[in-house]
Amino acid sequence: MDMAVFDFLMGNMDRHHYETFRAFDNDTFPLHLDHGRGFGRAYHDELSILAPILQCCLIRDTTLATLLRFHNGPVLLSEAMRASMASDPVTPVLWEPHLIALDRRVKIILKAVRDCVEAAREMANGADEDSQQPDS
Repeated sequence: MDMAVFDFLMGNMDRHHYETFRAFDNDTFPLHLDHGRGFGRAYHDELSILAPILQCCLIRDTTLATLLRFHNGPVLLSEAMRASMASDPVTPVLWEPHLIALDRRVKIILKAVRDCVEAAREMANGADEDSQQPDS
């Protein structure tokens, strides 16, 4: 799920695979090796990249917390990225519309999660109502 979030944020539409690295114990983390199409279209948000989240309605708590922090502030994702890249010798690394797209895409991901929560709540309420119906 984290890969879908990361790919959506940068607009990477050609995720073929990813690697994981496990140095010690069973705590693995993904390695992104393919960014050929990342940050290609600043004005287009390809929702199909979010399919794993939209279909499974799953997201890690820590990922959600990070997205909420970047949405609610005090520092937006675009501001954090801008500050992170400020000292890079080839600054600006990203075109300003791509930084703006990051903040817009954070909102889109959070809306998708909110929609999942609301759908689950409606299903649970419907199941509760069905269980209270008298048998015929």
